[in-house]
Amino acid sequence: MNGRALVALNLRRLRIERGISQERLAADAVVDRAYVSELERQLGNASVDMLDKLAAVLGVGLGQFFIEPSPNDPEIVPLPVGRKARGAGQDR
Repeated sequence: MNGRALVALNLRRLRIERGISQERLAADAVVDRAYVSELERQLGNASVDMLDKLAAVLGVGLGQFFIEPSPNDPEIVPLPVGRKARGAGQDR
């Protein structure tokens, strides 16, 4: 697996494990959401500085982006699409 694919896979995995949307990750890292999407689709090329920002938001070390997946790792299931309704989960 090449480096860009490895970073893309791990970025997506870490984001989804934490239940963070691309929009939230981008906002917290002060980058455009489209850029996060490009990174996850292997279309963007992240600098070390950018990986540092993303790692900080995700609460992981930089090395987490370079972990080779095991054949036994579970498939990455995307987060549900769309926004939560206002007041969702609140009693009225």
